[in-house]
Amino acid sequence: MQISNQLSPVLFIPHGGGPLPLLRDENHQTLVNFLKEITPTLGVPSTILIISAHWEEDKVTITSGRTPSLIYDYYGFPDEAYEVEYPVLGDPVFANRIYNLLQESGFETKLDDHRGFDHGVFVPLKIMYPEAKIPCVQLSLLNNLDPESHIKIGKALSELRNENILIVGSGFSFHNIQALISQNTGMPDLMNEEFEQWLIDTCTNINFSPSVRERRLIEWSNAPFARYCQPREEHLLPLHICAGVSGSYAKLVFDGEIIGKKASAFLW
Repeated sequence: MQISNQLSPVLFIPHGGGPLPLLRDENHQTLVNFLKEITPTLGVPSTILIISAHWEEDKVTITSGRTPSLIYDYYGFPDEAYEVEYPVLGDPVFANRIYNLLQESGFETKLDDHRGFDHGVFVPLKIMYPEAKIPCVQLSLLNNLDPESHIKIGKALSELRNENILIVGSGFSFHNIQALISQNTGMPDLMNEEFEQWLIDTCTNINFSPSVRERRLIEWSNAPFARYCQPREEHLLPLHICAGVSGSYAKLVFDGEIIGKKASAFLW
């Protein structure tokens, strides 16, 4: 797979359920395979900027520490889930660059040199880049969960695509925890499938103008069964930032099942 126009890649991924992708859970094997297979197509970035569903702030906040710790922000898993290591470095210089870009676009922004990386960061990156050699900076969501604001955050960072930066939105296109826990194994979930099809069409349809695509994402809660699939939208909003960065249609690169539900990944 080649990246068009020599722009650096932007990738939205599902990160699965907590640490399960690292614990050899069979319901995550298709996700693990995808993350391993997509990585060689992305080139070798100098730095990774990742937006995880698991960090919200009242101002857009950026990790700026040199040696971030890991935040084991999940509960009830085997001991090995709390012994995961991913000793990747931060990048304070790059964090300041992001800070300046967001400030210039009118966002209230702050740097955080104490916060570590949550599982939405280290779980997928440990699969994709197990050697932990590429510095990483994490960007928070806004806790107002406003979709238009997150698209604008992406737009403010769009010039990073001219640099050797990999931008990753780490979320989950289906995030109804109750449905994941109580699902009838093997039974199709037509509500899940219909929302996924809407999302795929919104992100990949080459006939949509940028303004139409943006409006659909802003009004995502009007999509079929949107609130069933995303009772709270924090796992969808990393996609909005990715879409704002790119400003164009995406390629569907994962269309599979995780924990029995359909989920999607997109590459710009």
